[in-house]
Amino acid sequence: MKFASLARRRALLALAALAALPAVHAEQAWPARTITLVHPYAAGGPADTMARALAQQLSKRLNETVIVDAKPGGAATIGTGFVARARPDGYTFLISTSAGHVVTPLMQKVPYDGIADFAFIAVVASQPNVLVANPSVPANSLQELIALARKEPGVLNYASAGTGGATHLGAEAFAQAAKIRITHVPYNGAAPALKDVLGGQVQLGMLNLAATRPFIAEGKLKALAYGGAQRTPLLPGVPTLAEAGYGNTATATWYTLAAPKGTPPQIIETMRKAFADVSGDAEWQKVLASQGAEQINLSPAQTTAFVQQDKAAMRQLLGTLGLLEEK
Repeated sequence: MKFASLARRRALLALAALAALPAVHAEQAWPARTITLVHPYAAGGPADTMARALAQQLSKRLNETVIVDAKPGGAATIGTGFVARARPDGYTFLISTSAGHVVTPLMQKVPYDGIADFAFIAVVASQPNVLVANPSVPANSLQELIALARKEPGVLNYASAGTGGATHLGAEAFAQAAKIRITHVPYNGAAPALKDVLGGQVQLGMLNLAATRPFIAEGKLKALAYGGAQRTPLLPGVPTLAEAGYGNTATATWYTLAAPKGTPPQIIETMRKAFADVSGDAEWQKVLASQGAEQINLSPAQTTAFVQQDKAAMRQLLGTLGLLEEK
């Protein structure tokens, strides 16, 4: 009995000691483990390059590893939808584009809401595209290309990074404005699209400047027009679509940073601060310059409004092109 009483006394003392310890927080400090940054395009393309550069910068500021996971396919809906369904615990983020958030959901039914199912954090960058041609195409200017396409309607084809993205809609809007017919060949990302334009399997592409510039310099691609508001210093001899009278057809690829809806506000704010610090970093500025990208500094609320405005603009464009899904 004495032994039992002694054991009970010791147990009570142990419980008292535990009670005297500082309370343990129910929630661990974030981040406490590896963070995954998803993008919905093929590895090796512009989105992959941007995501990997950003992941490296965020890792330094969050003191935790940030890895990149490419989930291409479905016109950017596979990767975007994956993050929409992910646990909102701060360990899964998304870099996606108008294709995943806005355009494809307007063109077809998808199992997520491209805006309502996400907590937007920032606009990472905006990249104007360039209209390029394989050297086999007998046209050395935009005017010559238009003349060729009018002579042979539907014979010329163009590659895009996926249906509904800027590389698709920009080319379609240009073709409509120029009154030409060119055939769309969609790919699961910019990298495979560029590969086939280089190989001559596809003649044209409205593709990312950073990815195409080395091949333009080597003469493996011909740059016919640039999609930015002004000529880029990276290709000073290439006129803009606006100079040729097609400025309203120029579409850029924008990238937003977002988390699944329901991610705790304090995590969103921590990530916002981390990205704000990245955006002012000289190394990050070099990455943007090398990618022919422009920086847009917006708050989470402004980023959400930016995507909503893009949805309104894309709804109008898709309706004009006859690509809007009937509701």
